Amino acid sequence: MPSPVPTPGAPCWIDLMTADIDTARRFYGELFGWEFEAGDQEKYGGYVVARKDGQPAAGLMQKDDTMAGMPDMWSTYLRTVDAAATAEAVAAHGGQVHMPSMDVPEQGRMAMFGDPSGAVIGAWQPGEMVGYEVVAEPGTAAWHELHAKDYETAVRFYQDVFGWDTEVMSDAPGFRYTTLGSGMSAQAGIMDASGYLPAEVPSHWQVYFAVEDTDAAINKATAMGATVLDGPADSDFGRVAMLADPTGATFKIISSQAPQG
Repeated sequence: MPSPVPTPGAPCWIDLMTADIDTARRFYGELFGWEFEAGDQEKYGGYVVARKDGQPAAGLMQKDDTMAGMPDMWSTYLRTVDAAATAEAVAAHGGQVHMPSMDVPEQGRMAMFGDPSGAVIGAWQPGEMVGYEVVAEPGTAAWHELHAKDYETAVRFYQDVFGWDTEVMSDAPGFRYTTLGSGMSAQAGIMDASGYLPAEVPSHWQVYFAVEDTDAAINKATAMGATVLDGPADSDFGRVAMLADPTGATFKIISSQAPQG
Protein backbone atom coordinates (compact mmCIF):
# COMPACT_ATOMS: atom_id res chain seq x y z
CA MET A 1 0.00 0.00 0.00
CA PRO A 2 2.14 2.95 -1.19
CA SER A 3 1.94 6.56 -0.02
CA PRO A 4 -0.79 6.60 2.64
CA VAL A 5 -3.16 9.56 2.42
CA PRO A 6 -1.88 12.21 4.89
CA THR A 7 -5.16 12.80 6.71
CA PRO A 8 -4.83 15.49 9.43
CA GLY A 9 -4.99 13.85 12.86
CA ALA A 10 -4.11 10.39 11.54
CA PRO A 11 -0.97 8.44 12.43
CA CYS A 12 1.87 9.43 10.11
CA TRP A 13 5.10 8.34 11.81
CA ILE A 14 6.52 6.01 14.45
CA ASP A 15 9.83 5.93 16.25
CA LEU A 16 11.65 3.91 18.86
CA MET A 17 13.52 5.31 21.85
CA THR A 18 16.07 2.64 22.71
CA ALA A 19 18.87 2.07 25.20
CA ASP A 20 20.88 0.20 22.56
CA ILE A 21 20.50 1.50 19.04
CA ASP A 22 22.99 -0.97 17.58
CA THR A 23 21.00 -3.91 18.93
CA ALA A 24 17.77 -2.31 17.72
CA ARG A 25 19.16 -1.86 14.22
CA ARG A 26 20.25 -5.48 14.03
CA PHE A 27 16.98 -6.78 15.45
CA TYR A 28 14.51 -4.78 13.37
CA GLY A 29 16.69 -4.87 10.30
CA GLU A 30 16.64 -8.66 10.33
CA LEU A 31 13.01 -8.98 11.43
CA PHE A 32 11.45 -6.47 9.04
CA GLY A 33 14.03 -6.13 6.26
CA TRP A 34 14.83 -2.53 7.13
CA GLU A 35 17.80 -0.53 5.93
CA PHE A 36 19.04 2.42 7.93
CA GLU A 37 20.19 5.96 7.32
CA ALA A 38 21.69 7.96 10.20
CA GLY A 39 21.08 11.70 10.19
CA ASP A 40 23.60 14.43 10.87
CA GLN A 41 24.66 14.23 14.54
CA GLU A 42 24.70 18.01 15.02
CA LYS A 43 21.36 18.63 13.32
CA TYR A 44 19.41 15.54 14.33
CA GLY A 45 21.23 14.04 17.29
CA GLY A 46 22.03 10.84 15.46
CA TYR A 47 18.37 10.05 14.69
CA VAL A 48 18.20 7.02 12.41
CA VAL A 49 15.59 6.58 9.69
CA ALA A 50 14.59 3.02 8.83
CA ARG A 51 13.58 2.37 5.24
CA LYS A 52 11.61 -0.49 3.75
CA ASP A 53 12.23 -1.00 0.03
CA GLY A 54 13.69 2.50 -0.04
CA GLN A 55 10.69 4.21 1.58
CA PRO A 56 10.75 5.80 5.08
CA ALA A 57 9.09 3.44 7.55
CA ALA A 58 10.18 4.41 11.08
CA GLY A 59 12.75 6.21 13.20
CA LEU A 60 15.17 5.04 15.90
CA MET A 61 16.81 7.18 18.56
CA GLN A 62 19.41 6.34 21.20
CA LYS A 63 18.25 7.41 24.66
CA ASP A 64 20.48 9.93 26.40
CA ASP A 65 21.24 10.34 30.11
CA THR A 66 18.09 12.42 30.70
CA MET A 67 15.98 9.42 29.61
CA ALA A 68 17.82 6.82 31.69
CA GLY A 69 14.80 6.00 33.84
CA MET A 70 12.36 5.70 30.96
CA PRO A 71 11.50 2.34 29.41
CA ASP A 72 12.36 1.69 25.80
CA MET A 73 9.23 2.33 23.77
CA TRP A 74 7.66 2.84 20.38
CA SER A 75 5.78 6.12 19.87
CA THR A 76 3.04 7.03 17.41
CA TYR A 77 2.86 10.52 15.88
CA LEU A 78 -0.34 12.09 14.57
CA ARG A 79 -0.25 14.49 11.66
CA THR A 80 -0.96 18.16 12.40
CA VAL A 81 -0.90 21.29 10.28
CA ASP A 82 0.28 23.38 13.27
CA ALA A 83 2.14 21.67 16.10
CA ALA A 84 2.14 24.80 18.30
CA ALA A 85 -1.63 25.19 17.98
CA THR A 86 -2.06 21.51 18.72
CA ALA A 87 -0.04 21.95 21.92
CA GLU A 88 -2.40 24.73 23.00
CA ALA A 89 -5.41 22.52 22.25
CA VAL A 90 -3.88 19.64 24.22
CA ALA A 91 -3.50 21.82 27.31
CA ALA A 92 -7.01 23.24 26.89
CA HIS A 93 -8.57 19.76 26.76
CA GLY A 94 -6.96 18.18 29.79
CA GLY A 95 -3.74 16.84 28.29
CA GLN A 96 -0.11 17.54 29.12
CA VAL A 97 2.60 19.06 26.95
CA HIS A 98 5.66 16.89 27.59
CA MET A 99 7.71 18.53 24.83
CA PRO A 100 6.55 21.78 23.19
CA SER A 101 6.59 22.20 19.45
CA MET A 102 10.18 22.16 18.22
CA ASP A 103 11.74 22.57 14.81
CA VAL A 104 13.46 19.63 13.15
CA PRO A 105 15.65 21.46 10.62
CA GLU A 106 14.27 21.19 7.09
CA GLN A 107 12.11 18.19 8.03
CA GLY A 108 9.15 19.62 9.98
CA ARG A 109 8.05 20.27 13.56
CA MET A 110 7.33 17.80 16.34
CA ALA A 111 5.86 17.76 19.83
CA MET A 112 5.09 15.15 22.50
CA PHE A 113 1.98 15.12 24.65
CA GLY A 114 0.21 13.17 27.33
CA ASP A 115 -3.49 12.61 26.73
CA PRO A 116 -5.99 12.73 29.64
CA SER A 117 -5.99 8.94 29.91
CA GLY A 118 -2.24 8.99 30.60
CA ALA A 119 -0.91 7.81 27.23
CA VAL A 120 1.97 9.50 25.42
CA ILE A 121 1.27 10.65 21.85
CA GLY A 122 3.39 12.61 19.41
CA ALA A 123 2.44 15.18 16.78
CA TRP A 124 4.22 15.78 13.49
CA GLN A 125 3.87 18.88 11.32
CA PRO A 126 5.38 17.89 7.97
CA GLY A 127 8.02 19.85 6.16
CA GLU A 128 10.24 18.01 3.72
CA MET A 129 9.57 14.81 5.63
CA VAL A 130 5.88 13.92 5.36
CA GLY A 131 6.10 10.77 7.49
CA TYR A 132 6.17 7.12 6.58
CA GLU A 133 5.51 6.47 2.92
CA VAL A 134 4.37 2.85 2.97
CA VAL A 135 1.89 1.14 5.31
CA ALA A 136 0.33 -2.27 5.89
CA GLU A 137 2.99 -4.03 3.81
CA PRO A 138 5.23 -6.62 5.48
CA GLY A 139 7.75 -4.83 7.66
CA THR A 140 5.74 -1.60 8.00
CA ALA A 141 3.19 -0.16 10.42
CA ALA A 142 -0.25 -1.66 9.90
CA TRP A 143 -2.32 -0.29 12.79
CA HIS A 144 -2.15 2.03 15.81
CA GLU A 145 -4.19 1.36 18.94
CA LEU A 146 -4.69 3.29 22.17
CA HIS A 147 -5.40 1.18 25.24
CA ALA A 148 -7.14 3.76 27.43
CA LYS A 149 -8.12 3.37 31.06
CA ASP A 150 -10.43 6.40 30.69
CA TYR A 151 -12.01 5.44 27.39
CA GLU A 152 -14.73 8.07 26.99
CA THR A 153 -12.41 10.93 27.95
CA ALA A 154 -9.78 9.66 25.53
CA VAL A 155 -12.24 9.46 22.63
CA ARG A 156 -13.40 13.04 23.25
CA PHE A 157 -9.82 14.26 23.50
CA TYR A 158 -8.81 12.91 20.08
CA GLN A 159 -12.02 14.23 18.56
CA ASP A 160 -11.51 17.70 20.03
CA VAL A 161 -7.73 18.08 19.68
CA PHE A 162 -6.92 16.14 16.51
CA GLY A 163 -10.28 16.42 14.74
CA TRP A 164 -10.97 12.70 14.67
CA ASP A 165 -14.09 11.64 12.80
CA THR A 166 -14.87 8.50 14.79
CA GLU A 167 -17.05 5.46 14.53
CA VAL A 168 -18.01 3.11 17.35
CA MET A 169 -16.97 -0.36 16.25
CA SER A 170 -18.22 -2.06 19.43
CA ASP A 171 -20.00 -0.88 22.56
CA ALA A 172 -20.39 -4.25 24.29
CA PRO A 173 -19.64 -4.12 28.03
CA GLY A 174 -16.54 -6.28 27.65
CA PHE A 175 -15.31 -4.75 24.40
CA ARG A 176 -15.67 -1.03 23.73
CA TYR A 177 -13.78 0.15 20.67
CA THR A 178 -13.82 3.36 18.60
CA THR A 179 -11.97 3.94 15.35
CA LEU A 180 -10.64 6.94 13.47
CA GLY A 181 -12.57 6.56 10.24
CA SER A 182 -14.69 3.53 9.48
CA GLY A 183 -14.44 0.12 7.91
CA MET A 184 -11.46 -0.52 5.67
CA SER A 185 -10.57 3.20 5.70
CA ALA A 186 -10.09 3.29 9.50
CA GLN A 187 -6.59 4.42 10.50
CA ALA A 188 -6.40 3.91 14.29
CA GLY A 189 -8.41 2.65 17.21
CA ILE A 190 -9.14 3.36 20.88
CA MET A 191 -9.95 0.43 23.17
CA ASP A 192 -11.46 0.59 26.65
CA ALA A 193 -8.64 -0.88 28.75
CA SER A 194 -10.15 -0.21 32.17
CA GLY A 195 -11.03 -3.86 32.65
CA TYR A 196 -7.67 -5.46 31.89
CA LEU A 197 -4.70 -3.12 32.32
CA PRO A 198 -3.04 -3.61 35.74
CA ALA A 199 -2.86 -0.62 38.06
CA GLU A 200 0.87 -0.20 37.43
CA VAL A 201 0.50 -0.16 33.63
CA PRO A 202 -0.59 3.23 32.26
CA SER A 203 -2.73 3.85 29.20
CA HIS A 204 -0.55 3.55 26.13
CA TRP A 205 -0.41 3.42 22.36
CA GLN A 206 0.56 0.16 20.65
CA VAL A 207 2.01 -0.16 17.14
CA TYR A 208 1.17 -3.18 14.97
CA PHE A 209 3.61 -4.22 12.24
CA ALA A 210 2.50 -6.27 9.26
CA VAL A 211 4.30 -9.55 8.62
CA GLU A 212 3.75 -12.24 6.03
CA ASP A 213 3.69 -15.08 8.59
CA THR A 214 3.17 -14.34 12.29
CA ASP A 215 4.54 -17.65 13.57
CA ALA A 216 7.64 -17.45 11.39
CA ALA A 217 8.21 -13.87 12.55
CA ILE A 218 7.90 -14.97 16.19
CA ASN A 219 10.49 -17.71 15.64
CA LYS A 220 12.88 -15.23 14.03
CA ALA A 221 12.33 -12.59 16.72
CA THR A 222 12.76 -14.92 19.70
CA ALA A 223 15.94 -16.35 18.18
CA MET A 224 17.29 -12.78 18.31
CA GLY A 225 16.33 -12.21 21.94
CA ALA A 226 12.71 -11.05 21.78
CA THR A 227 10.06 -12.26 24.22
CA VAL A 228 6.49 -13.27 23.37
CA LEU A 229 4.12 -11.43 25.72
CA ASP A 230 0.79 -12.51 24.22
CA GLY A 231 -0.44 -14.81 21.47
CA PRO A 232 -0.19 -15.77 18.76
CA ALA A 233 -3.93 -15.76 18.21
CA ASP A 234 -6.19 -15.52 15.18
CA SER A 235 -8.46 -12.51 14.72
CA ASP A 236 -10.80 -11.24 12.04
CA PHE A 237 -7.92 -9.13 10.73
CA GLY A 238 -5.04 -11.60 10.85
CA ARG A 239 -2.92 -13.62 13.26
CA VAL A 240 -1.66 -11.38 16.07
CA ALA A 241 1.07 -11.56 18.70
CA MET A 242 2.61 -9.10 21.13
CA LEU A 243 6.38 -9.08 21.58
CA ALA A 244 9.07 -7.27 23.53
CA ASP A 245 12.28 -6.56 21.65
CA PRO A 246 15.68 -7.42 23.21
CA THR A 247 15.70 -4.22 25.33
CA GLY A 248 12.04 -4.42 26.35
CA ALA A 249 10.17 -2.16 23.88
CA THR A 250 6.79 -3.72 23.11
CA PHE A 251 5.10 -4.00 19.73
CA LYS A 252 2.59 -6.20 17.96
CA ILE A 253 2.79 -8.12 14.71
CA ILE A 254 -0.12 -9.13 12.51
CA SER A 255 -0.19 -11.30 9.44
CA SER A 256 -0.70 -9.46 6.18
CA GLN A 257 -3.79 -11.50 5.39
CA ALA A 258 -6.71 -12.57 7.55
CA PRO A 259 -6.99 -16.30 8.30
CA GLN A 260 -9.01 -18.35 5.84
CA GLY A 261 -12.05 -20.44 6.68
